[in-house]
Amino acid sequence: MAAREKVGEPEFVAFVGIDWADQKQVWCLQAANSAKREKEELEHKPEVVEAWVSELCPRFGHGPIAVAVEQVKGALVYMLGKYECLHLYPVPSTMSASMRQALYPSGAKDDPRDADLLLDLLVQNRDKLRRLTPDNEATRRVQNLVEERRKLVEEKTAQLNRLTGYLKVYFPQMLEWFSKLDTKLACESLERWPSLEELQAAAPAEVRKFFRQHRGRHPELTEWRLRIGEAMSAIRDGAVIEAKRMVVQVIARVLRTLLEGIAALDGKITEAAEAHPDFFIFQSLPGAGAALAPRLLAALGSQRDRYASAEEVQKYSGIAPVTERSGKKKWAHFRWACPKFLRQSFHEWAGHSIAQSVWARACYQQQRQRGKDLHAAVRALAFKWIRIVFRCWQDGVAYDENRYLATLAKRGSPMIPVPATASPSL
Repeated sequence: MAAREKVGEPEFVAFVGIDWADQKQVWCLQAANSAKREKEELEHKPEVVEAWVSELCPRFGHGPIAVAVEQVKGALVYMLGKYECLHLYPVPSTMSASMRQALYPSGAKDDPRDADLLLDLLVQNRDKLRRLTPDNEATRRVQNLVEERRKLVEEKTAQLNRLTGYLKVYFPQMLEWFSKLDTKLACESLERWPSLEELQAAAPAEVRKFFRQHRGRHPELTEWRLRIGEAMSAIRDGAVIEAKRMVVQVIARVLRTLLEGIAALDGKITEAAEAHPDFFIFQSLPGAGAALAPRLLAALGSQRDRYASAEEVQKYSGIAPVTERSGKKKWAHFRWACPKFLRQSFHEWAGHSIAQSVWARACYQQQRQRGKDLHAAVRALAFKWIRIVFRCWQDGVAYDENRYLATLAKRGSPMIPVPATASPSL
């Protein structure tokens, strides 16, 4: 039977313990007011976990479900934190290890048993765990929208790579005539004329009409029109061309649909972000812009007590390196176990900030001068940025470049190429 509910927490309809591993997850579930337990494995894929949650929540009428995970910060916590019905109870590994040792002195360890242990801790000792409440609806809306947009962008990139590969074989002129194939113009062109032969055989009036419709917006069309007649086929094998032109038409339609979908999501993201009370903080960050400011908002969320320090965000996001020691040796390396989308958001923003922030540009240049490659230098910059944005987020204030430059000048920081005067430091 479930332990008595703590004051201030919801009346849970079910309890779940999830043991997270590199290759698979094992979950153990117990409905409220029941002693029966269910166990099953989950493949280590975000899509599989999301599909499981989408079945779990409706099963219990979207009521609150308590979930124990053996992670204080990590990919699973980030993945499940955006569902309103799930209330997470991160279990420190030391706590579960101590309980395992007490109950199983032999030291035997297996995933189903660990999932049972986590569920026992959740049901019987919930008062000793810290509950992570879900973000508010405004934040979860932004989080879900930006994540779905990223999936569409990744799909667009995959289709674009496929399209480029096909065109290189039989229609390489398109790669010369268009600097970017992931545009509505390029997709419409390939849908109408998926091969050079069809383009050259098209009625002049039809081609002229197409150009008139796009005249003035795409200067590259002028060069394209002049070079159609002199272009030569890359291959003469009709069997190859027939198959590839049909696939190219399909990819072009898919790409155009993806572009429309991404544009529609962009509108929804802008609407959701601008309605969020904290958006002004992330909108003020140099280089964030319309795409990255909502992603940074989604990264930190609305729960100010979720992170005890900026260092937690640095480690959790994967921006901070992992330090290992063995004997007298110590080395640092890239952090692999982290929410990839979160790390990507901070990394991309830091890269964009170089052109918009005086101190960020100086910091990046210093890292390059020390011999770091481009991405390592950007990660080092992102590491510094996280401390700043965390402070702004905690205090509920917008970022002020002049204010921060004044702070650096007061400290005699080498990241100030010219003297700066401004308001008091952060």
